[in-house]
Amino acid sequence: MSVDLKNSIRVGTMVSATKGQAAERIAQIADMGFESFEPFFWQTTNGQDIAELGKRCVEAIGDRDITISTIGMFGNPLEGTDIDLQTLQGWKDCIDNAHHFGATCVAGFTGRIRNRPLPESLPRYKEIFGELAKRAADKGVKIAFENCAMDGNWQTGDWNIAHNPDAWELIFNETPDDNIGLEWEPCHQMVYLIDPLPQIRKWAHKIFHVHGKDATIRWDVIREHGIFGKHPFVFMRTPGFGDSNWTDIISELRLAGWSGSIDIEGWHDPVYRDALEMTGQVHALNHLKQARGGNFVVDPS
Repeated sequence: MSVDLKNSIRVGTMVSATKGQAAERIAQIADMGFESFEPFFWQTTNGQDIAELGKRCVEAIGDRDITISTIGMFGNPLEGTDIDLQTLQGWKDCIDNAHHFGATCVAGFTGRIRNRPLPESLPRYKEIFGELAKRAADKGVKIAFENCAMDGNWQTGDWNIAHNPDAWELIFNETPDDNIGLEWEPCHQMVYLIDPLPQIRKWAHKIFHVHGKDATIRWDVIREHGIFGKHPFVFMRTPGFGDSNWTDIISELRLAGWSGSIDIEGWHDPVYRDALEMTGQVHALNHLKQARGGNFVVDPS
């Protein structure tokens, strides 16, 4: 008997959908070896017909063995400015139309009451995502929060409160819904000097989607200048260029019984960006596939 490892854990990439060119971008890079895509919006869908966009993305994939498991909607849906309200509406529209992409998950930031200590956002978070969780459950959709601080911390910030395990405990206590979880990546823990591997063992049941992004920590800079000096002590990296052992990460995910997509989040690497963006992404694609193992193994039984 053979086991298809690719279908257990796929490796793909994120594709910007904000400006209406997601389907065209998918068609452009679909033959480069990506096995999944995450179309994502930044703060607003810009009034796009999300159902029609989903259908065009699926058409761009055609008969290729590629999936869209997750749609991204990144912004702050907890406050009341015009762009925040557009983000909240974007969450609703993505949830309602996820099935047109073939997606079963919508991911993004929780939002935050700006510049206030993290716990002060919890009542508003519960109000907004308690309703969104019900809306998503009715559609068979999961909600996943990226573990990105967006330069915030426990005391202040603009975007997201789901950025460390202490916050996850609070969030999942407020919304114990089975369809609310994490869009996890090691990078966002490493930039705050948190060891990401033990998190998988504890939180795998809440990891709905994984971002392929890494980090390089310059321990020599930390030892000499600390983390608040003028010298950068950490860089976000494309997988294959950072400190993470992705074989260990994927092994821990497998040991926890996890399956799903790891979609590469590019654009942040200080070297492999701009003209070298796709060079870095293709390297990451191959690196993650190698860490995952070959597509097929044979069960001797």
